Amino acid sequence: MTATVVGSLAPGDRRADAAKRAVDLLLCLLVLPAMVLVIAACAVAVRVDSPGSPFFCQWRTGRDGRRFRMWKLRTMVIDAEERKAELAHLNVLPPPDFKVPDDPRITRVGRFLRKTSLDELPQLLNVLLGDMSLVGPRPTSFVPETYELWHTQRLEVRPGITGLWQVRARNGSTFDERLRLDIEYVDHRSLRLDLSLLWATVAAVANRTGE
Repeated sequence: MTATVVGSLAPGDRRADAAKRAVDLLLCLLVLPAMVLVIAACAVAVRVDSPGSPFFCQWRTGRDGRRFRMWKLRTMVIDAEERKAELAHLNVLPPPDFKVPDDPRITRVGRFLRKTSLDELPQLLNVLLGDMSLVGPRPTSFVPETYELWHTQRLEVRPGITGLWQVRARNGSTFDERLRLDIEYVDHRSLRLDLSLLWATVAAVANRTGE
């Protein structure tokens, strides 16, 4: 069943969407000069620590089921996907999640970047391009056709760098639990909620509760 969500927004929704987009652009432009320097420093550290590009790009599913390329700083060895099968027996989460304790594919610098969430900073480019928002449901790598019908509500908004489940549960929740939090966000989204989630995300990162 296709997960593509098609439909026009009501006038109030369009105004709220335009306001959210304006806040995204304003905040990105304010922090971008400093973040470019941080990203550059992290990229050099990744490249020195491990051969290969310091950046990782993956197709993700966004608003209305549209696919886009999402950017991150690379935190694993370059052949991480090829080595996934040999580690499948160590996976501690139910599908479609995949997590291996002390995953050997994660590099030394990559572990720090994950812990501090610095690996997500290149997604500011995705926000500027309009593929993502600062706050919203986290985009999955799954194609829209794999979504169940109740999952598709999360596709009504732009995906985000951070969101409700990142603040409430971080990585200690199942896929369905995260989806329910995403849908809760969609149902109650507002600029006030977005700003509170951004502040809570900064606090969570500062407390190093990321990985």
